Amino acid sequence: MTFRGWPVEALEFYEGLAADNSKTYWTKHLEVYETQVRGPMQELLDELAPEFGPGKIFRPYRDVRFSKDKTPYKTHLGAWLNDGGYLQLSADGLSAGSGTYQMDPGQLARYRSAVAAAGTGTELTEIIAATEKGGVGVVGHGSLKTAPRGYPKDHPRIELLRHKGLTTWHDWPPAAWLGTAAAKTRIVGFLRASLPLRRWLDDNVGNQVSD
Repeated sequence: MTFRGWPVEALEFYEGLAADNSKTYWTKHLEVYETQVRGPMQELLDELAPEFGPGKIFRPYRDVRFSKDKTPYKTHLGAWLNDGGYLQLSADGLSAGSGTYQMDPGQLARYRSAVAAAGTGTELTEIIAATEKGGVGVVGHGSLKTAPRGYPKDHPRIELLRHKGLTTWHDWPPAAWLGTAAAKTRIVGFLRASLPLRRWLDDNVGNQVSD
């Protein structure tokens, strides 16, 4: 099947789920979810795979074991691309991200070392500036309020050193193009614009905990 975007029924599905997050609603509208929400996402992932790697759609069910909020279903559809990239559809529209949201201890140590170093640290600031100039935001996550241990508070890249995660992110509110193949065009443009940051993280942070 060819990806042709998400019909308005996909957003209406999540509007209804937000108002009635129950098994009754979910069961009644399951066909809409499968054909109008999940189906187009799978088509999109299949078309993105040659350039960005195979994708995976996350389960629609919330893990409520340790949450005060016991509503059973997520009010968005999330998917992950193997070579780096996150996609999300909800009643608020389409969103995309790339990068590392939460670094493990080994990754974080390597990240801070690379940020602190003159060469790789300067390279990162230049990548961020160019990415943001191109209209894609770069967001830090889990940021400390002060300098991490072992780094001076007056370090020229102290703001970057405080982050425990670093990603690109973009939100697109609902619009007519979301129901067309133009949705893929925008996602591809975002992912390509995110590649310099993705590659910097791959080269300097990696995926595995250091020994």
